[in-house]
Amino acid sequence: MADSISTIGFIGTGLMGEHMARNLLKAGYKVVAWNRTISKAETLRPDGAIIASSAHEAVKDADMVVTMLADGQTVADVMFAQDVSGAMKSDAVLVDMSSIKPKEARQHEAQMNQMSLGHLDAPVSGGTKGAEAGTLAIMAGGDEAIFERCKEALSAMGRPVRVGPAGAGQLSKLANQTIVAVTIGVVAEAILLAEKGGADPDAIRDALKGGFADSVILQQHGERMTQRNFVPGGLSKFQLKDVRNVMEEAADCGITLPLAEQVTNRYQRLVDEMDGADLDHAALYLELLDQQ
Repeated sequence: MADSISTIGFIGTGLMGEHMARNLLKAGYKVVAWNRTISKAETLRPDGAIIASSAHEAVKDADMVVTMLADGQTVADVMFAQDVSGAMKSDAVLVDMSSIKPKEARQHEAQMNQMSLGHLDAPVSGGTKGAEAGTLAIMAGGDEAIFERCKEALSAMGRPVRVGPAGAGQLSKLANQTIVAVTIGVVAEAILLAEKGGADPDAIRDALKGGFADSVILQQHGERMTQRNFVPGGLSKFQLKDVRNVMEEAADCGITLPLAEQVTNRYQRLVDEMDGADLDHAALYLELLDQQ
């Protein structure tokens, strides 16, 4: 398999993907971008991206293809049902950075291998701020040699770590999303307690910096909660999708995750009953307020 990565096809330039593709351009890679809503890809043209008219066109000359799509079904539809994978050149690698189910990632790798194409599942964490700054946590599953081939390009978008074979990247992301979702829930409770008890929640967040309770979620999402600013960085509907995948994987493993189950029910209520699908996932605070 060829070693160099110079041309990257990027499929899915939404909230996260736009920033990720821009960082690849900044690092000197040739990026051919495509998005179903083409205007979302056009924003990359001033940065030097080539805007493809179809996903097939985006991948045909690429050494590495990045997908940043909504879920596993969408990835399977684009890459296999629409046969975009069939347009990839010999020895190219698909790096799926979408958040999907581990078993879907394993199936996708098997399909790519049948075509003598490489595959990594490499979901990310860090939200739009991390995507813009190029500091995303990148959790990669797949063959070690393929990971090493793609590592330099991935490093333009964040900090890649290989966590195991196919599907392990997605399993790592499910662990991440479990921690994120449950922590958002308890931060919401802490902020509500501070507000109702008469303390200044912003001052409390400042006081907790550097202590055991400190976290990015406390600082970033705690601020969102006190300011009632739920302009999306990470969408609640995608958080719900992820924690549902957590519960499915837990069932497959024969284990129970009580806190994850509780927060899944709360996100489901926020999305399905409170019209919160397109709000930031910190809007779980609104669901807590609605319970009072």
